[in-house]
Amino acid sequence: MDKKALEALLKDMTIEEKVMQLVQIPGSEYEADAEITGVERGQVKDNVKRLAGSTLGIWGAKRLRKIQEQYMKEHPHHIPLMFMLDVIHGHKTVLPCPLGQGAAFDPEAVRKGAEMQAREAAADGVHATFSPMADLCRDARWGRIMESTGEDKLLNSRMAAAMVEGYQGKDRKDPEHIAACVKHFAAYGAAEGGRDYNNTELSEHTLREHYLRSYGEAIKKDPAMVMTSFNSINGIPATGSTFLMKKILREEFGFQGVLISDWGAVGEMINHGYAEDMKDAALKGMLAGVDIDMCSGCYSTHLEELVNTGAVSVEMLDAAVLRVLNMKNDLGLFEDPYRGCNAETGPVITEEGRQLAREAVAASLVLLENKDKTLPLRKDKIAFIGPFADTKRLQSAWAFSGEDENTVTVWEAASEIYAPENRKVAAGCTMMDQDAVTARGICHVENWQQENDRLLAEAVRTAEWADTVVLCLGEDSTQSGEATSKASLKLPAVQRDLLRAIRKTGKKIVTLIFTGRPLELEEVRDLSDALMICWLPGTEGGHGVMDILTGKCAPSGRLPVSFPYTVGQEPLHYDVYPTGRPKPVNGPFEYTSRYLDCENGALYPFGYGLSYTDFAYSDPKLSAQKMTDAETITASITVRNTGDRRGGVTVQLYIRDVTGSRVRPVRELADFKKITLDPGTEETVSFTIKEEMLRFWTAGEKWASEPGKFLVWICNDSNDGQPLEFQLVKAKGE
Repeated sequence: MDKKALEALLKDMTIEEKVMQLVQIPGSEYEADAEITGVERGQVKDNVKRLAGSTLGIWGAKRLRKIQEQYMKEHPHHIPLMFMLDVIHGHKTVLPCPLGQGAAFDPEAVRKGAEMQAREAAADGVHATFSPMADLCRDARWGRIMESTGEDKLLNSRMAAAMVEGYQGKDRKDPEHIAACVKHFAAYGAAEGGRDYNNTELSEHTLREHYLRSYGEAIKKDPAMVMTSFNSINGIPATGSTFLMKKILREEFGFQGVLISDWGAVGEMINHGYAEDMKDAALKGMLAGVDIDMCSGCYSTHLEELVNTGAVSVEMLDAAVLRVLNMKNDLGLFEDPYRGCNAETGPVITEEGRQLAREAVAASLVLLENKDKTLPLRKDKIAFIGPFADTKRLQSAWAFSGEDENTVTVWEAASEIYAPENRKVAAGCTMMDQDAVTARGICHVENWQQENDRLLAEAVRTAEWADTVVLCLGEDSTQSGEATSKASLKLPAVQRDLLRAIRKTGKKIVTLIFTGRPLELEEVRDLSDALMICWLPGTEGGHGVMDILTGKCAPSGRLPVSFPYTVGQEPLHYDVYPTGRPKPVNGPFEYTSRYLDCENGALYPFGYGLSYTDFAYSDPKLSAQKMTDAETITASITVRNTGDRRGGVTVQLYIRDVTGSRVRPVRELADFKKITLDPGTEETVSFTIKEEMLRFWTAGEKWASEPGKFLVWICNDSNDGQPLEFQLVKAKGE
């Protein structure tokens, strides 16, 4: 449909029809078993169900085609309904959770993964996904950290941008792609106390310098939608913030697409104490520029009245409706409301998709410890012990459209490799402690203590039989994600008891940690011979893990987020600001910025990760010691594989602006490159330093670089390397 036809359609619509295009209702109104209903079915009035512009939480080619046919038949202008779904890290073929994908430091792989997700979701009738989540996350207590790609703004920016490209492709009408939605705007990851839905308090400097960057880079890829966040920012709910939604998002970032609220967020402005009632909430949402009200009922109940009384102008309403109609038109829904929807087969898990997922798992795993080269595993008797050893629950709570039956467990993958006489499996304990099970109301176990005693005894016998134990521990998928904030980052007590008991057998222990967030692992490190983070790896989790354990490929993942010694350090991140009283490396520590009972930094820092081979860095250099705004400097280093195995490494470039009009971080990731080297070979890795990489939100309230000294590290992680130095000088007359 061309622009004139679309505008003519808008002009011919009634006020009620227009308003309802801005209303999203739960999929349960159309199908009883829709996911994440939020409200009881039947609570939405018939006229809203008949005219609502979009729905969510429902998929399936056959049933969506049926719903669409009925909807278009009843709609006065036969405008198609839009189906949206949380396709976060997979639809049918589930990839590692986004935090795990961040660990690969590979935007191109992330783009390919998003493209596969889009292809599967589109074949199931889905038009749009609520992904990527570009929130900067520095607090492991916040459960939704698993949905981010970590604590660094550069890494998050590249990953979020790649996801948008993968989901949407080059043509939104392509029936194998879907619309992307950048979320949650803004600063949702900075919730106070790491508690979901909570307030955030950020200066404009911190907001711009750190938290807004990844959204901005993702928006440059022209996503169809942006979603508001649940939190308030400096006392104003994000969903009602004209500063965020109009000044930043629309004016500065130039976003032209649809702005949608998160679930019920328009109505929640009442709970925040920012809106008096649903009518006031609808008004404030519209004035802030929110185009679609997701499931709060405020727009459907009160927006028509607000327009008729002049509180909301017809021009404002039309602008919002036109954005929604444009999105539907860009997706080709007016020509084909069933785009990509194969009612006969729906999405199919392919071998190609499984292979992509398997490679993504292997690339995401982060080896933290490998004492005495315990890994890769040798050809001896292996015991796979722990609640994650043979579970199909390897995807996160945000992969609800994936089926457990398609998941390959660690034990299943191991059974393809080891002969029956060389492998055994034992659960060892329940997944969670009894209090956690009771609190969540799930997985009830009769005679809980007796059952754990039995499982522990069985695990000890199994370990005594083995030469090496692969201990599969971690947090259940229900323990991370939305509404799963935690004040403790320890493994469940039953799992820690299992680790201690297995350690007493004297056998080699390879500990695998399956998790959606950083955990406290100091004791786990001390009791393990090898330690590896496996995240929530998804459909091909078992195969990907075994590919690394057996040495089929070497680990190359790097931590996208810092792992603390203790939860008391949270929020924790590497790019901190220097203090006037820094803790000295040597010498007395009194009256300096330090903890009495813990290190300041991370147990395992951002960017950290080991391989099965060793890499030597030599001859770091800069092409010049001075540069102007119009010039560049090349930073380079030679990396050599000094071990006896082929391996990959992520070479990381960090920069520090030593003196500025605002205090600058001790170092910031400026670029990274992944290389793979055979034993005995080397490669010179080069980075180009440009003036725009040196800009920050200055004391003059603008983006600019400032002349002065800069330090550069080319290294393994955020706590590694020796700095080089250069000067940024301004040309005469500037």
